[in-house]
Amino acid sequence: MTISTRGRYALRMMADLAECQGDGYVSLKEIAERQEISKKYLEQIIPELSRAGLLATSRGYKGGYRLAKAPGDYTVGEILRATEGSTAPVACLEGGQNSCTRRAACKTLPVWTGLQKVIDDYLDGITLADLINPKQ
Repeated sequence: MTISTRGRYALRMMADLAECQGDGYVSLKEIAERQEISKKYLEQIIPELSRAGLLATSRGYKGGYRLAKAPGDYTVGEILRATEGSTAPVACLEGGQNSCTRRAACKTLPVWTGLQKVIDDYLDGITLADLINPKQ
């Protein structure tokens, strides 16, 4: 599994919003400047995060974006799944339903299923609150 730039930037953007949680709506321009990410690239990520219910948006003067819930209620896993589509290590595990015709006889499927569990447990065990307030 490789996390794309899209997933990495989405996570950085969400962490940035978590740090600004008490400031109301934050403009995309401000996020882009702080994170040194193209505003145009962030504009492509916003719809995916919004569809997943992770962002609240406001248009017009003083509009922008903010988290839809508290930073501790977001996991790294849910953010990556919203932007990457899946955290599956192999294609046959993507989308939850394994439609491989060899699944019943596959000797390696337990390896990939176990790896998927480790990945999901790890990513779902880290919240945005953990990222902005790391425990030393």
